[in-house]
Amino acid sequence: QVRLVESGGDSVQAGGSLRLSCAISRATRSSYYMAWFRQTPGKEREGVAAISISGYTNYADSVKGRFTISKDLAPSNVYLQMSNLKPEDTAMYYCAARRGGGDWSSWALQPDEYDYWGQGTQVTVSS
Repeated sequence: QVRLVESGGDSVQAGGSLRLSCAISRATRSSYYMAWFRQTPGKEREGVAAISISGYTNYADSVKGRFTISKDLAPSNVYLQMSNLKPEDTAMYYCAARRGGGDWSSWALQPDEYDYWGQGTQVTVSS
């Protein structure tokens, strides 16, 4: 059973920073592709950042240069460092995982490609 638990969401002023964490627990050792998504009411879930098993990263254009995804060497935590936050970054942020394969760059930020999801953590940025 794979379980993802996000933490770190908060309310901040524009220009501020936050660090989200995602702890992944699983019954057996395995490697996972990981990603962060976000969603606001009435909108589709949007890919924000992804990290491959080997550590390659992929970002949405809207967050490039401001957000950084990383993971522990022990493969049980993934982080999203968010800087220079803007009001449009306000959303529920979700951590996701999958084992898959194939051309990672083609599906890295596609929510339908992921099998496991956390419950979300709220980020609110005020102007």
